[in-house]
Amino acid sequence: MRVAVITGAGSGIGRASALLFARNGYFVVILEVNEQAGKSTAEEITRAGGQALFLHTDIADPDSVQAAFGQVSSRLGKMHVLYNNASIFLGKDDAAITELKTETWQKIISVNLNGLFYCCRAGIPLIMKSGGGCVINTASSAGLIGIPNCDAYTASKGATIALTRSLGVEYGPKGVRVNCIAPAAIRTPMVQQSNLDKPDFDQARFLQTTPLRRWGTPEEIAKIALFLASDAASYINGAVIVADGGITIT
Repeated sequence: MRVAVITGAGSGIGRASALLFARNGYFVVILEVNEQAGKSTAEEITRAGGQALFLHTDIADPDSVQAAFGQVSSRLGKMHVLYNNASIFLGKDDAAITELKTETWQKIISVNLNGLFYCCRAGIPLIMKSGGGCVINTASSAGLIGIPNCDAYTASKGATIALTRSLGVEYGPKGVRVNCIAPAAIRTPMVQQSNLDKPDFDQARFLQTTPLRRWGTPEEIAKIALFLASDAASYINGAVIVADGGITIT
């Protein structure tokens, strides 16, 4: 039995990934701060005949993260995949750095970067103890190109890419591959709340900036994560897989 730990698996890309990994034989551990959403994903997996465990976890809290991975170790005894999916994008509050509030900066960094650090610090030793595996991080097109009025999120995702590469160098020789996915224009509840619900957001105009002229789906990103976790990706390490419909090439 292979074990995959997925953060933020209560909705969006995380939920789609949890369902897909479970359908492909993984025991899925759901780390989610939203208890109702996390339990819902776990229940859907078990109803379909899969195996799942929900652990209420705030990845911005190092003690909460340590307790969660302690549960994984004690209850399952192994772990092969860590998918650091959980992120926040505060489109209504993020801003140019001269206008950015300290509390907004701290909130975004606490989840998107500090949470990544806490989960890798707790999870990578368990992957090594289990004989090796992989870490999948969530970056963004914002980590590759400049995004106006989005400085905290951009900083967190640029750091995610840099940390992914560093971890790939550090832990590749120890049997742990580390890669990241850089999505953009994926239609999720978070994007709906942060962008689509803004009265001045012109969806048609935005889609004209995307060469594929459509939104991506959580399921499309989940398939990339499953590939990176598989033996088919056994020689991929330190890579950034861009899945943005071509936004970053325009």
